[in-house]
Amino acid sequence: MIFFLFTLASLFAALVGQHFIDPIPPWGVRVMLLPVIFFYGALAFPPPGMLVLAFVSGLCWDAVYTQVVDSAVEIAPGWSVIVYAALGALMSGFRPLFQRGRWEVHCLLTGVFTSVMVFAEYMMISVRRPPVSLVFNEVVWGRVVGAGAAAALLSPVVFFLFNYLGRLAGYPSESARREGE
Repeated sequence: MIFFLFTLASLFAALVGQHFIDPIPPWGVRVMLLPVIFFYGALAFPPPGMLVLAFVSGLCWDAVYTQVVDSAVEIAPGWSVIVYAALGALMSGFRPLFQRGRWEVHCLLTGVFTSVMVFAEYMMISVRRPPVSLVFNEVVWGRVVGAGAAAALLSPVVFFLFNYLGRLAGYPSESARREGE
């Protein structure tokens, strides 16, 4: 329970902290810490815990990034909860592999899923902003792919740190629990 509360607090800290990281040139790629921590939580905790993390992550994301332009909402509040829950459920499917100590796939999936989230946000804005115009130039793809690449590069460090902190807090992985029985 302590580690779960620590992970929840880390989500809030990550959301605040990512605003102090300057965009990476040349396309202005955002380094997103919140999704990396959320995807770790999707692997570390059982499905009910992952859903709580998805709900909190989505609400926090929407609270910060909901856009209102000319009294019209461009990014609808609540959409992120659904995206986080769906991607978290996919990530949770790989939990047994993570519990055996294999992180490679999860680090790559963290990057891919972060790119999916950025792309979904771009599509939401493009479709809801009149006139509908879907522009896919190098800047858009640079931001989508760049955010995923930054998340994939950051995820091994975050996963290792959180695993270490989890062990310190008394939250061992399932494989460690089975070995102790």
